Amino acid sequence: MTAVTLTVFAIFAAFGMPLAFALGIASLGALYYGGMDVSVLPQRMMYAVNSFPLMAIPLFMLAGELMVKAGIMERLIGFSQSLVGRMHGGVANVAIVAGTVLAAVSGAAVASASALGSTLVPALRKQYPDVYTGAIIASAANLGPIIPPSNAMIVYALMAGSSVSVGGMFMAGIVPGIILAFGFMGLASFISWRRGYALSQDKFDLRRVLTEARRASLILLMPIVVVGGIVGGIFTATEGAAIAVVYALVVGFFITRQLSISELPGCLFRAAIMAAMVGALIAFAATVTFVFTIDLIPMRLSAWLQALTDNPQVYILLVMVLLIVVGMLIESNAAYIMLVPLFAPVAQSFGIDPLFFGFLFMFNLVIGQMTPPVGVLLFVMSGITRVPIGRLSWEVAPFVAFQYFVLALCMLFPPIVTWLPTALGY
Repeated sequence: MTAVTLTVFAIFAAFGMPLAFALGIASLGALYYGGMDVSVLPQRMMYAVNSFPLMAIPLFMLAGELMVKAGIMERLIGFSQSLVGRMHGGVANVAIVAGTVLAAVSGAAVASASALGSTLVPALRKQYPDVYTGAIIASAANLGPIIPPSNAMIVYALMAGSSVSVGGMFMAGIVPGIILAFGFMGLASFISWRRGYALSQDKFDLRRVLTEARRASLILLMPIVVVGGIVGGIFTATEGAAIAVVYALVVGFFITRQLSISELPGCLFRAAIMAAMVGALIAFAATVTFVFTIDLIPMRLSAWLQALTDNPQVYILLVMVLLIVVGMLIESNAAYIMLVPLFAPVAQSFGIDPLFFGFLFMFNLVIGQMTPPVGVLLFVMSGITRVPIGRLSWEVAPFVAFQYFVLALCMLFPPIVTWLPTALGY
């Protein structure tokens, strides 16, 4: 049954069918081939999406949409410009700082790319070629799933079960996220200096920083309230996402006064579309996981890996290499649902910290959003900047390489990931 599933999926995916439907048809074919009642398919799909924690994803997406319409980007860009000052790659660094702060609001790379692209691309184009503009926005947007709150972390924690908490995953991403943000800024400055791009025009002014920080204070406070409440056990991730929506509505209607009732249907529609895509992938991928379970694939995989090596570090390395390939070929949400139930239990059998393994797993697939041929951020930025994906892939290569460097750093020095969650009791 497993062979049938993978074969049918590969054929339909190769002909351009959306991954969710390719997964569904592959599962249907496998169940029919195995002589099982195909009514199992809708039952497993319903079971997969009938989850209270999963409701956090559309709510965080809606909160991000509302914050963008509430005038968040104008204030974030002003605050970011005041921090960066006059330097090589200044405008690029403004985009990265804005992406870092936006990551703590949106929780998703695609949402961040859309928001940053629609507001910063005109300013970036005045200083840089379109291809470099696309690479900067894609890199800044990819901080979205690393810095909490993160939809990717929620999906991973849901698929891993009780071994990993959403709050723990959130805290695991803070230190690596900060390293990535500063590394991106340094890399952007170096590339801008090497290529002779013009310096930014604004000099650093502490009074301006304080003024812009005051204007953006309520926006900067949002992730502290939401993530702090989740980590402190005051409310769950889903309740925190609902609070984020209410917070965004209050800011938009009463603070910035840029959000109008007429814009709410559009925000709801866009959030629903993105959530439906994720939900469809989760539902159909759950049927594939069910087929794998029937064929005892997790047990066989565990036995094979344990026969191959008894070294936890070697196991992590093998999984990371596999995920680099998977990230290039499969959309990340589908990969979480198909692979987490297979590899997470094996990692536990090796005695690997579930939180540490979970973050490495998630981080690796997040990098895959910037790698061809199916890197979703490449498609988004290609559409915004009108730059061919091939050229964009070469331009983002230094930023992708740096992310893999940070991944290797986390593997070699686990406290980068585990120190903060451990200090907070996770």
